[in-house]
Amino acid sequence: MSAAERILERDGIQALTLRATARAAGVSHAAPASHFGDLTGLLSELAALGYRRFGKAVFEAMEAAGEDPRARMKAMGRAYVGFARKHPGLFSLMYRSERLDPARPALRDAIAEARSALRAAASARAQEQPLPPLQTAAQSAALWALVHGFAVLLIDGRLSALIASLPGEEGADTLLEAVLATARVGE
Repeated sequence: MSAAERILERDGIQALTLRATARAAGVSHAAPASHFGDLTGLLSELAALGYRRFGKAVFEAMEAAGEDPRARMKAMGRAYVGFARKHPGLFSLMYRSERLDPARPALRDAIAEARSALRAAASARAQEQPLPPLQTAAQSAALWALVHGFAVLLIDGRLSALIASLPGEEGADTLLEAVLATARVGE
């Protein structure tokens, strides 16, 4: 699996094949097929690994933020974008549903674990400020769209010119904090 992840991060999803994975891992060309079945199986297992890491990163960031639901929401947003920056290939793969098999137990379970970490932040906020279900869902969707969109724009290089135009030492992290503040995340 580590060989596949290295190829994904270094060369992108288009370079990730069963044959390339076997070559990088130093095993027979048939080994990945016997273990994963096909390329969709390999990609799904790799995405499952990503979701487990992602869920852990989000959970740990929220735990480190303490009990304040507002601080936890901001920490979740920072961890979401931070994961995408650290693992851009894996992050992109995780959201390529046309290349994944959602029926694979490992992927299904890893997605559920990651979602539970994200729901924990939303439920803490909802307990502090009870809202009707539609409004709670709208807030969750808005936060997800905000941080996911920021992460995608960042890893695709679409924010490079904007970040380069910022004064002084300000960069992507400063811009993310300003975006979270503008959207009133954590308020």
